[in-house]
Amino acid sequence: MATIAKATTGNVTRTLVMLLGAAVFLNYVDRGAIAIAAPKMKEELGLSATEFGTAVSAFFWIYAPVQFVIGWLCDRFSVYRMLALGVIVWAASTLLIGFAGGFLSLLVLRVMLGIGESIIFPGSSKVIARHVPPEQRGMANAWCAAGLSLGPAAGTLAGGIILANYGWRVIFIAFGLLTILWLFPWRRTVAALPAAASADDAPTVPIGVLLRLPSLWAMGIGNAVSNFGFYFLLAFTPLYLVQQRGLSIEQMTLLTTLGYAVQGAAALALGAWSDRWTRSGRNEAAMRRALLSVGQIGTAASIVGIAMADSVTEIGLLLCAAGLATACLPTNLYAVAQMFAGPKAAGTWVGVQNGIGNISGIVGPVICGILIDRYGYNSAFYLSAAVAAVGGIWWAFGVPRIAQVKLD
Repeated sequence: MATIAKATTGNVTRTLVMLLGAAVFLNYVDRGAIAIAAPKMKEELGLSATEFGTAVSAFFWIYAPVQFVIGWLCDRFSVYRMLALGVIVWAASTLLIGFAGGFLSLLVLRVMLGIGESIIFPGSSKVIARHVPPEQRGMANAWCAAGLSLGPAAGTLAGGIILANYGWRVIFIAFGLLTILWLFPWRRTVAALPAAASADDAPTVPIGVLLRLPSLWAMGIGNAVSNFGFYFLLAFTPLYLVQQRGLSIEQMTLLTTLGYAVQGAAALALGAWSDRWTRSGRNEAAMRRALLSVGQIGTAASIVGIAMADSVTEIGLLLCAAGLATACLPTNLYAVAQMFAGPKAAGTWVGVQNGIGNISGIVGPVICGILIDRYGYNSAFYLSAAVAAVGGIWWAFGVPRIAQVKLD
């Protein structure tokens, strides 16, 4: 890895990492658009909360299982071309949702969106593991984590404005067209990579070898419990604030954008701090395990607090607290995966880990939608908080010693 990192010029490496962060940003702008559009889309298309939850879940029906294949392909073929192809598919799917005529067409396009977006985390982890040295790993993953949170922030802000003035369909058309623009700087940057740095690795680690490792399954379970609370907040917060709390579209937009903005800023700060920790020679693994555990407990407490809040101000503060807590998760989740897998197996490892982890995306929105229809929003809030709290315990005790595994 050191040889590859040195072969890549510093400026090109930084541009690669920034473009990966931009791709994650667009990924979450596009996948979260359905939540922003929900207050008007749900009414126009005549969707119940259960149908809406199913449409959200449909994204993950293919997104989760295809991760197992996509991760292996990232280690086998050109990860740079695969990232470009994924962006084309998900941008087109986003745009076409703007023309959806009912539940069935929405369902199909959400599935297609899941296929396109499945590349982003295995692909970005492969590129980071290949080009970025360990002492810069925190900040590289932080750029992606910031994209993960700033995507919903910017998407909510822009989408809320569009929703209030032009309707929900324009949201998807505008976001899809914007995503296509990412391809132009990506193509130029990849072309500037030195031949030694952009050469594809030989497929030396069969997926069957990885599937026999308890540490990989432990990371997948941790990914799943991390995702449950975040996906709940991402999918249902706009609806909850408008339908249950009686906020206007503008108020909902401001509060949710604020929470995601805090998450993005915290992710970058934590990434820089974690790199300084690692460069000092202190234990990187212990630090990342602690941040994951604390982040999960903080997420659980914030979700319960939102359900119990008495005022708009309290909700805003608790959404910021949720943003701060969830910022601990993606930066360290993928950094730990890269520590376990190393550069040769990072794509396959993260693909499998994400495949297991996104089971939460398949079952969570449907379960929460059913709970909301039958028992009200509080039941879904408490379930999501309970899963997040279990995650805090899992990261502390359920994941084995963090160190690169033997793959020979």
